[in-house]
Amino acid sequence: MSYYLIGLIIIMIILILLMVYLYKKTCIITIINNVKNKYLRFFIRILILLLPFIIFGFVNGTIVVIHFGVFFLLFDFINRFVHDKTNIFNYMAILLTVIYLSVGFYQNFHIYETVYNIETSKDIGVDNFRIIQISDSHTGTSFDGNKFKKIVSDINKTESDIVVITGDLVDDSTSKEDMILSCEALGMFTPKYGTYFVYGNHDKGYYNKNFTAEDLELELQKNGVIILEDNVIDITDKITLIGRKDREDETRQSIFELTEYVDEDKYIIDLNHQPNDYENESNSKVDLVLSGHSHGGQMIPLGPIGKLIGANNEYKGLHKHNNTSFIVNTGISGWAVLFKTGTKSEYTVINIRSHNE
Repeated sequence: MSYYLIGLIIIMIILILLMVYLYKKTCIITIINNVKNKYLRFFIRILILLLPFIIFGFVNGTIVVIHFGVFFLLFDFINRFVHDKTNIFNYMAILLTVIYLSVGFYQNFHIYETVYNIETSKDIGVDNFRIIQISDSHTGTSFDGNKFKKIVSDINKTESDIVVITGDLVDDSTSKEDMILSCEALGMFTPKYGTYFVYGNHDKGYYNKNFTAEDLELELQKNGVIILEDNVIDITDKITLIGRKDREDETRQSIFELTEYVDEDKYIIDLNHQPNDYENESNSKVDLVLSGHSHGGQMIPLGPIGKLIGANNEYKGLHKHNNTSFIVNTGISGWAVLFKTGTKSEYTVINIRSHNE
């Protein structure tokens, strides 16, 4: 049984239990209690519970309900020691939940620039080699194709040597029009040595959708984006780029196969959508690995849980294993979910500099 299915079952059980619990909590609304007809009173209380699903849809409605339930439980626990007879703790639970999710909503839709400075003892041939990394746009979730063009236009103001897209540009819910516009957006980049793309686990789709993997490939190529699927390419005579197939692709080569004939004196950059395989990558010739996929954990506490159960080696930020640096981009959007708590939406700017210069 996959992690995703186990997680879904657990979430559904929690949701049902919290819905029952929150139904009882609706008694704090005085105006409802004043309704004399018990059937009407029941209907109103059910309607209140369904409002998050009506407003946000099932996925995000579930997130809203779970957070209200957790905060109510927290304040109920506190009140066991305080013994307050008013409803002040219930109102505090409502207020805190609204503030918490509002911040998460903002963190999802506001895109930050995150800068990393990486030093190497290798000769990279220039004073500073700059990479712009974009990951997990999932076009259609937080923004459509036209909005993505505006985002790319803003990011493109930062000069770069290469632009890399580390997967999940689109997903199963993306319309064909938005897919085409997203590829056109990537074509707007003007890096010195080109724009490179590796597939994520969503790009080729899980089920029937509005376009095929071949459609996406054609549009990317049409806009000058170089697709890497277990390919090795020399960016300069000092820097090599590897683009790996997604982890879920059974035909994927190992990192040792991909680096077998690569000159280890060159600075080697590896694009790997899912932040996994760290042990092998850190024992290979690779100097820098760029990933996405985890969305920074998306919601507290999913990031640490994912790392604990081995779904991901890391879920955000810069990490060092042996002599290899790993950067996990939190994504400029997320799959289906409109909130990010404990993380933020970002694109990354990576400056690589030589110790000697």
